Amino acid sequence: MINEPKDRILVALDYDNAADALALAQKLAGKVGGVKVGLELVNAAGFDIFARLQDAGIARIFYDAKFHDIPNTVAGAIRAATKRGVWMVNVHTCGGKAMMEAAKEAAQASSNTPPLLIGVTVLTSIDQLALSSELRVSGSLSKHVTHLAQLAQSAGLDGVVASPLELEVIRAACGESFVTVIPGIRPAGVGTQDQKRVATPASAVAAGAHYLVVGRAITTAADPTAAAEAIVAEISTRV
Repeated sequence: MINEPKDRILVALDYDNAADALALAQKLAGKVGGVKVGLELVNAAGFDIFARLQDAGIARIFYDAKFHDIPNTVAGAIRAATKRGVWMVNVHTCGGKAMMEAAKEAAQASSNTPPLLIGVTVLTSIDQLALSSELRVSGSLSKHVTHLAQLAQSAGLDGVVASPLELEVIRAACGESFVTVIPGIRPAGVGTQDQKRVATPASAVAAGAHYLVVGRAITTAADPTAAAEAIVAEISTRV
């Protein structure tokens, strides 16, 4: 549930060690909506990082697992992730409808308060050229993302991860209550690095984003707390 603008901000703890992740989490606890734990941190710090973050005051953890395998394997992975007490977890929509349905069933059966289950559409590092020439997907990137979002919705998922540039078409196709988790967030003056489909926090929220995943704009700032508070102030004018 989003009660305040700060609840929309999920800080990406993309660190290669637990100490840095926990130090930042302690600084930001209560100032943002939650954190994102991805593959780098889990593989560096181990699976007890979830409990350690919760002990540090983080109530909402988005496990950016991006599960993509046969339905039975993904279902088992979701059951294991749910036991970690994560608030949100994701799978790749390109794993297909049966895989997503198995993931949803596993999440629902594993807990009285199952995590939000979100489908990754197209990574923000992929542009139209890469989609067409490397992945051999015909049609526009926008149409492909829309198709994957509708597939995820038909499989019972709660929402999708997509770039800010596809927010409008996803909302039109899936409705305003279908959760949108948006990476590729770059405040004015911050470089895009390896992401190609990006937007500012204010423009993403104005377009209807529910949650913004913000990484380097906060984690590499001289004052991460001030950087997070500035983003919260920016989006407060749009909600």
